[in-house]
Amino acid sequence: MIVSTTQDIPGREISEILGLARGNSVRARHAGRDILAALRNLVGGEITEYARLQAETREMATRRMEEFAAEMGADAVVGVRYTTSMIASGASEILAYGTAVKLS
Repeated sequence: MIVSTTQDIPGREISEILGLARGNSVRARHAGRDILAALRNLVGGEITEYARLQAETREMATRRMEEFAAEMGADAVVGVRYTTSMIASGASEILAYGTAVKLS
């Protein structure tokens, strides 16, 4: 599956637009990570525990979007974007979405 933030795939032609492909993942903070993050917040710098959590969540959302597109019969997803929202205190959602297409 080709995933691209651009509206086309160089050297390939889009033969059919299949529709919106999307995938999401919701993750909550972990108490152990919160303790480390709080300590890191005192001294400054990147909070790697949260950065890793968000990266894992983004990968899961992307994988689910790819699976959704494959079920539609897509060869690629173009115009991919990500959005995030807070669901509850300590829990956030990442949504990956784009246009599922067939390539010729």
